Amino acid sequence: MKELIKRLSGLTHIAPLASFRFIFGLILFAGVLRFAFKGWITDLYVTPTFFFTYYGFEFIKPLGEVSMNIVFVIMGLSFLLMAIGYWYRFASISAFITFTYVELIDKTNYLNHYYFVSLVCLLLIFLPADRFFSLRTLLKPEDKLSHVPAYQIGVLKLQLGIVYFFAGLAKLNSDWILRALPLKIWLPAKAHIPLIGGLLAKTWIAYLFSWFGAIYDLVIPFLLLVKKYRNIAYLVVIIFHLATYFLFQIGMFPFVMIGATIIFFSSEWHLKYQQKLLNLLPVKKQAQSTVETNKINRPLILVFTVFFLFQLLFPLRFIAYPGKLFWTEQGYRFSWRVMLMEKAGYAVFHVTDPKTNRSWEVNNYDFLTLNQEKMMSTQTDMLLQFAHYLKKYYQTQGILEPIITVECYASLNGSSSQLLIDPTLDLTKVEDTFAPKNWILPFNPNL
Repeated sequence: MKELIKRLSGLTHIAPLASFRFIFGLILFAGVLRFAFKGWITDLYVTPTFFFTYYGFEFIKPLGEVSMNIVFVIMGLSFLLMAIGYWYRFASISAFITFTYVELIDKTNYLNHYYFVSLVCLLLIFLPADRFFSLRTLLKPEDKLSHVPAYQIGVLKLQLGIVYFFAGLAKLNSDWILRALPLKIWLPAKAHIPLIGGLLAKTWIAYLFSWFGAIYDLVIPFLLLVKKYRNIAYLVVIIFHLATYFLFQIGMFPFVMIGATIIFFSSEWHLKYQQKLLNLLPVKKQAQSTVETNKINRPLILVFTVFFLFQLLFPLRFIAYPGKLFWTEQGYRFSWRVMLMEKAGYAVFHVTDPKTNRSWEVNNYDFLTLNQEKMMSTQTDMLLQFAHYLKKYYQTQGILEPIITVECYASLNGSSSQLLIDPTLDLTKVEDTFAPKNWILPFNPNL
């Protein structure tokens, strides 16, 4: 433990932290612009009349069209200020609050990399990433800091390592390893791509991609830590993420990971490229800073310790739930499970007025967007939420105690459709909790 504390508290150059701040902020600033130009602010946070909130965060609501656009303006400016290193602390806090707020509005839009961005923004609040290679230090050279304790850079490496490693562990399942699913379904759909399309239709390519993906995620953080393998490992990172971007169109996530992974490079590597960028600016060359800090912030270390213990344990909560994880999805979110399944379904809600015994089907699209309906039809907690929303709606129509059931069929990784939950269960009598949902019907792999 003494040796570990010594290594974590030893001084290291701040350059990797400064580069990380710069690249991360620019990529997220571009991501906010992309989000706005595609009209997704309106489509996802203004148009819907109902939102699937997260358990425990039901109080998070959208603010209306004008206010939501203001939120995204603040978010974009926060990432830009973070990148250039000006008003950095304010920008980091603002980026974390606005981004996490938007993320929590509707779990229809959940993506692993949104969660990753929130966590990194939270970490950056506590790190002096603006004390080097920043607008702050250009305007006030006396604020420049050359060295920091190693743990202040190590926390970002650890966060990235957790993402990669848990993504690799999640791939060690029979569908991915033994059946090459869902890649065996997805890759043939890309057979029209010039040059490589014919290969993508081959079954052995699906197995190759599946095994390579699992091995890549499990070993890449360790290879990046070793100087001897770092360059080739980073080249593999670039190839891997660009391939996923072009094959699956998964947004900014590949670029976030490519940019964030530079934190593993040495301070000399970062200093070289930082100097090249500074040479492009019309500023006088400044003397190298000699300011150092070797203070150990024990409360901060305690905060980081608790934070990472949670990060290591929370993805494993699925162990506490019975049934096939990909079918029940209990413990699925926030556990770095990236593109692991092909799941589709449809849900028909039935409403019964107990006074008249009259029953009818609900047109889901009267209440939900196309994407909301699609995501809800395979996720049991969302089915339950919508049933409770329908209960409140029909109560306003004069039906005091409506009985609401759902006939939901789902298919997992190409299986035949089968009932996801008990179609006779009155969902208005069920409350959502962290306890196992015993009303989810078991997955039958033999169908």
